[in-house]
Amino acid sequence: MSGTSNIPTPRNEPVLSYAPGSPERAALKAALNAVGSRPADIPAVVAGREVRTGVTHDVVSPHCHGRVLARTHQADQATIEAAVKTAVEAQRDWGHWRFEDRAAVFLRAAELLATTHRQLLNAATMLGQSKTAFQAEIDSACELIDFLRFNVHYADRIYREQPESSPGVWNRMDHRPLEGFVYAITPFNFTAIGANLPTAPALMGNTVVWKPASSAVLSNYFLMRLLEAAG
Repeated sequence: MSGTSNIPTPRNEPVLSYAPGSPERAALKAALNAVGSRPADIPAVVAGREVRTGVTHDVVSPHCHGRVLARTHQADQATIEAAVKTAVEAQRDWGHWRFEDRAAVFLRAAELLATTHRQLLNAATMLGQSKTAFQAEIDSACELIDFLRFNVHYADRIYREQPESSPGVWNRMDHRPLEGFVYAITPFNFTAIGANLPTAPALMGNTVVWKPASSAVLSNYFLMRLLEAAG
């Protein structure tokens, strides 16, 4: 790393109103139709490859158990072993990226979520986790956008904060990622937490094997696509 970059100062994402006649209300209705029109086929993702084992689990709406939103492929032993192996291999490259380059991925994800991906995530959260438009807006949009932006800000502060030095001594702390990988098992109730638990360690140069809650896998799959779109 040569020099430092001026990380953008984070601001809390404004909460949209979804009032009758508002553009965000119309966009959300369109997203609900798109996400809920037919069951999604959700694979495991290993090293950028979609893995379909054929052993599936139905993802249903908690408020309408007869409505199947998606069928998700359960990871078998070979898929899990491949995920662990590729996570360890990928860390050797990812951990050597400049912090600014890693941060740019997650700031890009925040920007995409604030714009083009916002209503897709909100719709998946409403259908898959039985949240209202307002609850989804706070969770899968605003809180997650804030997590991504503020995590970059606080990570930058961690790297900048260094120990004091006595005369004739220059103390310096060098942060480096963990050995191996992080295993993130994320909960059913908050889409934002589902994203934060794997992305926070990834921001610091770690790689993550991510196992979402089976009942939140629909919104988490859209999160995976968001991260892929962000780079």
